[in-house]
Amino acid sequence: METTGNSTGLTGIAGWAVQLMEQLGGLGAGIAIALENLFPPLPSEVILPLAGFTASRGRFGLAEVLLWTTLGSVLGALALYGLGAALGRDRLRRIVDRLPLVRLSDLDRTEDWFARHGDKAVFFGRMIPIFRSLISIPAGVERMPIGRFTVLTTAGSLLWNAVFVFAGYALGENWHVVETYAGVLQKLVIAAVLVAVTWFLVGRLRDRRPRAGVRR
Repeated sequence: METTGNSTGLTGIAGWAVQLMEQLGGLGAGIAIALENLFPPLPSEVILPLAGFTASRGRFGLAEVLLWTTLGSVLGALALYGLGAALGRDRLRRIVDRLPLVRLSDLDRTEDWFARHGDKAVFFGRMIPIFRSLISIPAGVERMPIGRFTVLTTAGSLLWNAVFVFAGYALGENWHVVETYAGVLQKLVIAAVLVAVTWFLVGRLRDRRPRAGVRR
């Protein structure tokens, strides 16, 4: 994606985001973050520091960019919450029941965990790469009260956004330093997920072996 025409000379996603913000101001930053929630490959770790950098150039104020990016985060999260609510618990159970190596008891444990820790999961989930978007779907499936979901999402998003926006504002032309450290965090999260999935699959395959040996 080669995007040109912005005053910074940036290309790709960064160039597209800056151009959007230069044309629409804080609203452009909000639109970019709303899209990031719906399409996680668009990295907030790039868009938010860029928003802070653009604010440092006088395009808009810090309060304005925080307002719009947080609103974008909440609207994107509400769209995914709606997707989870539309999917529903019964339909999800039918899908899980057809999946290999996955049992309904796994889903039951997940639902029990979310019932106990749902508030913390939504709040802190807004600050974890990848899970920032995904956490909204189980909240919708479990029909977490929409008011509580919105408040928790707003609080978590505002905290996450503020850290990256202020960092980009303070670093100015060196905003990309934030991206480097955020990339390390994202890689750690991906590695942890891969380890957990591998552990689950190995354990489940081991559980199936004795039963396979009993037949005939």
